[in-house]
Amino acid sequence: MKTVVLKFGGTSVGSIDRIKNVARIISSYKRKKMGVIVVSSAMSGTTNELIKKTKELSNSFDAAEYDVLLATGEQATCALIAGRLKHLGFKARSWMSWQLPIITEGPYSSSRISKINKGKILSFMKSGGIPIITGFQGINLENRITTLGRGGTDASAIMLAKYFNTDACDIYTDVDGVYTTDPRNHSKAKKIHKISYDEMLEMASLGAKVMQPTSVQDAKLNNINFSVKSSFQKKKGTLITAVKKTFSNQIITGITSTKNNSKVTIVGVKDRPGVAAAVFKPLSLNQINVDMVVQNISLNGKETDLTFTIKSEDVKKTEKIIKQNKKISFRKFTYDNNVSKVSIIGVGMITTPGITYRMFQALASKKINIMVISTSEIKISVLISNKQIKKAVAVLHREFKLD
Repeated sequence: MKTVVLKFGGTSVGSIDRIKNVARIISSYKRKKMGVIVVSSAMSGTTNELIKKTKELSNSFDAAEYDVLLATGEQATCALIAGRLKHLGFKARSWMSWQLPIITEGPYSSSRISKINKGKILSFMKSGGIPIITGFQGINLENRITTLGRGGTDASAIMLAKYFNTDACDIYTDVDGVYTTDPRNHSKAKKIHKISYDEMLEMASLGAKVMQPTSVQDAKLNNINFSVKSSFQKKKGTLITAVKKTFSNQIITGITSTKNNSKVTIVGVKDRPGVAAAVFKPLSLNQINVDMVVQNISLNGKETDLTFTIKSEDVKKTEKIIKQNKKISFRKFTYDNNVSKVSIIGVGMITTPGITYRMFQALASKKINIMVISTSEIKISVLISNKQIKKAVAVLHREFKLD
């Protein structure tokens, strides 16, 4: 019997009617005589509401209790899905992550799955049952509930596919696949039918909200093919796989943008060996992710201006850490919240000269100023003004023949 993991995101289970629809999708697989493992997110908006409550209670809500609280959203959804399937005549049951258990390691709110015990689920499936498993969470070696970071149900699905060695893994969401850019922001975006792990990982890391980056990395490491599909339309989705070619002769696969960036500049840092490590080590210890980095040496060679990007919500925390850092000397700390990162991604650029020039020329043609540049083998990212995101995406989408 073929088996499949079905993951449903928050929008897919965002109302009672949508949960009824999810039950219909699950039943369609079951009627094909397939073994089905379901993993679900919390109903859309639930996690944000729970986070809001913690902030109303404390500026430093306990990390362990934070995860216990956030894990309740998935518990409610899984019970509702299981209840609906039972109503339709199927044998179904909700399973909390600790009941399997799903073992995790790492810090609260960003743990990683290290082991999944399969026995109870396999036994239940052999009896014809449909397990509905809470996504986004697990249990650590201290028997405390942990969560896998926002979007962590994606990682739960990929790891369930790995441990149960399923024939397929289908990720159901509110879009019918991965697009060349966000179709809500650019009407000429088109669906990608097949995309490589590396390209999908870059797109997810650089702003595409379809998949959690960690889950794509897990899929690549374990060679798990998966598809992204719509819960609301019966359309073929996007296959994420090891295959590198997406379109014939297509150099750039997709364009992403982010809106929650801030550009931080530490002015007049005393230039000496180890200063960059002294700046970034405490940020890392405080779970602040630093992205684009630029260092400008002064003419006298004694000072440097250090510029980098972080998430906007981390600015105040970063400022406090930098100003309390006794290991560095600087003249001024500044930041700009009105910036966005726009990126082009594609494995084709590895062997194609002139991509950097074409990107910069296209942006210049629309008088879009570039503040910071970051590159890798398969992506180029630039930092620009918030006001110019749509214009930048549109001109780059056209320049690289994605319209």
